[in-house]
Amino acid sequence: MNDDIDPGDEIDEIDEIDAADDDEPELEKTTLDTPIGRLTLIASSKGLTHILFDGQDPSDVGLVKPVPTVVDNPILAAAALQLGEYFSGRRHQFDLPLDPRGTEFQIDAWTALASIPYGETVSYAHQAEAIGRPTAVRAVGSANGRNPLPIVLPCHRVIGSDGSLTGYAGGIDLKRRLLDHERAQQALPLG
Repeated sequence: MNDDIDPGDEIDEIDEIDAADDDEPELEKTTLDTPIGRLTLIASSKGLTHILFDGQDPSDVGLVKPVPTVVDNPILAAAALQLGEYFSGRRHQFDLPLDPRGTEFQIDAWTALASIPYGETVSYAHQAEAIGRPTAVRAVGSANGRNPLPIVLPCHRVIGSDGSLTGYAGGIDLKRRLLDHERAQQALPLG
């Protein structure tokens, strides 16, 4: 058993993603071919809402209605550009408008992910402490498992307290590939 997860942790803090309101802005999507496969990028008029891995079921991240594909959305264009720069080693931080959908606790957990430096890792316990909920380690792990913006909000940088790679929506092999990619790029100058 992973020593980051204690059956007494505050797992009850994680609720289902809030149901969409009828007045919720329409979503649009595009796809991006990357070294890790095709990503589906989804945005509202406010910001990027989701990044789906190749073959990932949209219902896994709370999407139930079909999302139209577009070619002229500036948020999606910026996300595609910045992800391309990330995979080519020219970008270490993202500067995108984000519009993730989740509970208050999930949003707090996901926001904390953005502060994890490129190429570095932290434990779930460290992330729980960072959001002021040190006993919510298991709940943080659950929130990370529902992170709708992987890579941009880098949940792949969160590992077990023993250094083990644990859970990732894209799979442990992909988590390892992303970490290896970042570590390899750290020694190279930004170009």
